[in-house]
Amino acid sequence: MFTNPIPDNISKHDNVFDVLTERGFIEQCTDPEAVRELLGNEKIKFYIGFDPTADCLHVGHLIQVILFLYMLKFGHTPVALIGGGTCMVGDPSGRCDMRKVMGTDEIDRNGEAFKKLFDRFLPFDDEWKYEGNNGVYVPGKENKEPEPGKCISTNNASWLRPLNYVEFVREVGSKFNVKEMLRSECFKKRMEEGGLSFFEFNYMLMQGYDFYVMARDIGLKMQMGGNDQWSNIIAGVDMSRKLAGIEVFGLTTSLLVKSDGEKMGKTMGGALWLDEDRISVFDFFQYWRNVEDADVNTCLRMLTFLPMEEVNRLSALEGAEINKAKEILAFEITKFVHGEEKALKAMEASREVFAGEGISDHMPSFSMEKALFAGEGMGLASLMKEVGLEPSTSEAFRSIQSGGARINGEQIKDRNYHVTEDNFEKGILILQKGKKKFMKVELI
Repeated sequence: MFTNPIPDNISKHDNVFDVLTERGFIEQCTDPEAVRELLGNEKIKFYIGFDPTADCLHVGHLIQVILFLYMLKFGHTPVALIGGGTCMVGDPSGRCDMRKVMGTDEIDRNGEAFKKLFDRFLPFDDEWKYEGNNGVYVPGKENKEPEPGKCISTNNASWLRPLNYVEFVREVGSKFNVKEMLRSECFKKRMEEGGLSFFEFNYMLMQGYDFYVMARDIGLKMQMGGNDQWSNIIAGVDMSRKLAGIEVFGLTTSLLVKSDGEKMGKTMGGALWLDEDRISVFDFFQYWRNVEDADVNTCLRMLTFLPMEEVNRLSALEGAEINKAKEILAFEITKFVHGEEKALKAMEASREVFAGEGISDHMPSFSMEKALFAGEGMGLASLMKEVGLEPSTSEAFRSIQSGGARINGEQIKDRNYHVTEDNFEKGILILQKGKKKFMKVELI
């Protein structure tokens, strides 16, 4: 039985538009007054698109999942659109180079993995299906109305992959002005920094077509997305009006960025994934426990479901007291993503590691053969790379030389240092990078 994690006292407002505004989500909107009225007076279908460029969701997707939960809370129907068609081209927005071209088998596997991850956070009416269509002007339909209080999901591969390209550019491409398209931020940046392939130039038309198809066939009223999707959303609004005379709306949300403008969720190992097979629950917790003071308010507002009075109280703390706010932040996000039991263990481990003896049963661990440390043992740089504390041995060498490596609490600055059996205490060694990243290495 699904229980929405957003509490009833999340806000004094009864219109989700006002709630999202209060939490700082809304960045741009095609017609704010009309959208506010629409969301206050009707229960609508809206969509967010997810191109399955990987087989796992990361923290950047978390904002979209949270938006779905807010809209569900206020009675609206989210549509999770898996981009099995658009992913074959790849969105050029926010990039300085072309995305890797992916095969359909990989895209489809990733799409299936996305849906399984969505099921962790959201309730779906899996009996609902989109049926159709067989051409640009051949409408499809839904097999039934979605069950209230649930999301629905479909894949744009069903209408994009079968398209006849000549027909598509004749009927759809003819409605777009190239000069206006090139003024869009998503294209302008690429033109300035690295060039834009004609292949990617089609992406805007494809995403616009998604919006049009669902507005025409299932009564979709709005598209939401990150602020980098504004140009693509506008394309769908225009296409729906030009091809079918349908009025639809677009809304973008603030991207999850740090106070210095850098995207949040980047780690030494890449993206901050939502699957503990990719990043341990402890490391996930620690990421949020260690955010900058200036980012606490943003994270509490957008990534937790604490009332705004509590958000403002916690983010106003100063000095050492702000660490209490960071621990609450880390606990709340980890609880949402991994469950309360694992969040409590991660918090306990964090306290033990940083305030106790530097070791915890719940900290990340890595098992290795005892024979690897016999004789001269293994180079410290190689070990740091092997257990995932560094992406490469060269990075590990730099950390060691700058004083950022410790074994059982002792700083090691010799780049040629070798770890042997003597470094292990009862078969356990605590490897540390900097002040905040730990790995328990256990002999087997």
